[in-house]
Amino acid sequence: MTRGAALLPAGALLFIVAGLAIRLAGEAGPAALVWGVGLAITGAPVVWNTLRGLATGRFAADLVAMLAIVGALLLGEPLAGLIVVLMQTGGEALERYAEGRASEAVRELEAAAPRIAHRIGDRGPEDVPVDAVEVGDELLVRPGELIPCDADVVDGTSSVDTSRLTGEPIPVSARPGVKFLSGSLNLDSPLRIRATSPAGESQYARIVELVRTAQASKSPLQRLADRYAIWFTPFTLAVCGAAYALSGDPVRALAVLVVATPCPLILATPVAIIGGINRAARYGIIFRHGTALEQLGQVTVGLFDKTGTLTVGRPRVARVLSAPRFTANELLGLAASVEQGSGHLLGRTVVEEAAARGIAPAGAREIVEAPGQGVSGTVGGREVAVGGRTFLASRYPGIETEMRGLRGADDRAELRAFVAVDGHAAGIIEYADRVRPELEGLMPRLRKLGLRRVVLLSGDDQANTNAVARAMGIEEAHGELLPEDKVAYVRRLVKAGEKVLMVGDGTNDAPALSSATVGIALASGGGGVTAEAADAVLLADDPSRVETAIAISRRTLRLARQSIWAGLGLSALGMGAASLGWLPPIAGALVQEAIDVAVILNALRASFPSVQHV
Repeated sequence: MTRGAALLPAGALLFIVAGLAIRLAGEAGPAALVWGVGLAITGAPVVWNTLRGLATGRFAADLVAMLAIVGALLLGEPLAGLIVVLMQTGGEALERYAEGRASEAVRELEAAAPRIAHRIGDRGPEDVPVDAVEVGDELLVRPGELIPCDADVVDGTSSVDTSRLTGEPIPVSARPGVKFLSGSLNLDSPLRIRATSPAGESQYARIVELVRTAQASKSPLQRLADRYAIWFTPFTLAVCGAAYALSGDPVRALAVLVVATPCPLILATPVAIIGGINRAARYGIIFRHGTALEQLGQVTVGLFDKTGTLTVGRPRVARVLSAPRFTANELLGLAASVEQGSGHLLGRTVVEEAAARGIAPAGAREIVEAPGQGVSGTVGGREVAVGGRTFLASRYPGIETEMRGLRGADDRAELRAFVAVDGHAAGIIEYADRVRPELEGLMPRLRKLGLRRVVLLSGDDQANTNAVARAMGIEEAHGELLPEDKVAYVRRLVKAGEKVLMVGDGTNDAPALSSATVGIALASGGGGVTAEAADAVLLADDPSRVETAIAISRRTLRLARQSIWAGLGLSALGMGAASLGWLPPIAGALVQEAIDVAVILNALRASFPSVQHV
C-alpha cells in the first residue's frame, strides 16, 4: 500500500467515532452524513484498487469487500460500509506489522554488518567504506571491531567471536593463515588481514540476501489462499442472491456481503509463513524462500551426507599399532614430538591425541618436512620419521617388508601414517572420522516428526558408511557414490512421489541439494555454491538443527491452516445467520471484523516460540 493508503484505517476509525459521538448526542441525520462522507472518502481507494486488479486479471476476494462498500453507500448503511473499510485496510496494517516483526532478522543481520574498514596503505591505515575494499587489500582490525569481509589473517594473534555466523560460543584462535568470515568479532589484539572477497560477495552478505529473498517469496500455501478466493466469491454472491430471493430485502443481501468480506483472512497465510521464516532465523536457520518452509513440513524421506554432515569431517586417531619393542603411548609420543612442528592436519591430530592421553611430546631437533608426504626429526638421539608408505620406503630401503609384517594393521583404514624409528618400522597410526556427538538420538526424533525413512548417502567406501549408519541408528546406507549417483537416487525418490529432504555440507552435495524437494546445507561446508543450491542454510555447524527446522515448519503450516479453515467456517456461519436476517449489516461487519482479526492474530503466533520444542 502507498503511504496515503496507510492512513485509511485511521481515517475510517475517525469517521466511525465522530459519527457515533454525534449519534449519541441525538443527531441521527448529521451522524449518517458524517458516516456517508467518510465512507465515500475512505472507500474510494479500496474500490479503485479492486477494479484495477480486476482489469489486470487478478480475481480475488477483494471483490466482495468492494461490493459491500458500494452496496452500503447505495442502501444507506454507511456505518456498515465504514466498518468494512476499517476491516479491509486494518487487515493490511496487521500484515505490515507482521512483516515488520519478520524483517527483524534482516535488520539485526544488517545492523551487525561492518561499515568501515581500515585499509593499510603506504601511509598506514586509512578508513574506507567496506564497499571500497578489493580482493588482496590488507586491512587492520582492532580489538572490538568486526572483520569487514571474508579474509585470511596475515599477522597477529587474537581470539575471534564467530557466534553471529556459526552459533559456536567458544572464540576461535586467530593466527596467520586462518580464514574468517565477514561479521566475526575480533576480541583481544589487533589483526592484519588480507581480503579474499569483496564485502558485497562475502558469506555474511549472502546470508543477509538469503533472509531477504525468503521473506519476499510467495509459497504454494499462499497461492492456495488465492485460489480459495476464486470459488469463495461466487459462493458469496450465490448466498446473497438466495437471501434476496427469499426475503426480497436488499439490505439482507448486503449483510451477507459484509459478513463475508475475507481479505484479512487471506493475509493470514503470508503472515504465518513470514513469521515462521523469522522464527527459524533466530535459531540460525535461513530459508531462501517460503516454499521451502512449507515443503519442509511435508517431507517423508530424509537423506544425509556422511563426511562433514553426520561426522565431524576431521580425522582423529582411531588406533595406534606398535611393534613389540614399543608401547602404543611411546610410539604416539615419538610421533607427536616430530609432528608438533608440522602444519599438516594429520600432524596436528597426532599432537592433539597425545595431549588427550596426557603424553607430553619431547623436544625434537633437525625437523625436516616434505609437504604432503611426511616429517622426520631427531628425538632423544633417535631418528623418527612419520608419513606415508612411499615416504618411508624412499628413505629406508627394505622397510616396506617390515611395515607389511606389523600385526593388526587394517588395510581398510581410511587414513594411515607409518612410523619409523632408527630406520625400522615401529608402528602405524590409523585415523578415522567420528560421528558428531550432538547428533545422539536425532534419528528417532526425526521419525517422530514424520520422516518415514532415513538414508545415509556417502562417497566413502561401503564399510565406513555402514559403520556410521549403525552409530547413528540409520537402517539404510549407500556408499561409494559420486555426486551424480546421489542426484539419481534423489530423483528416483521424487519420481516415486516422496517428499525428499537432503542435508549436506560440501560442494559435491550441491547437485543433490538442488534436486531434492528441500535441500538444507551447513554454511560451514562448501561455501557459496552449496548455500545457493540449498533451500535453507544452517548457520551453526550443527546438523541437529534440522529437527528444529522441521518442527518450525510443521507448526507454521498448522497455524496457517488453522487460520484459513477457522476463518472459512466462521464466515460461513455468519453468512448463514445474515441470510436468515439474524445479523443486520452493522452487526455482521463487527462479527466479521472479530473473525478476521482473530485468525490473523493466530497466524502471528508463528513468530513466537511454542510451549513445546520451538
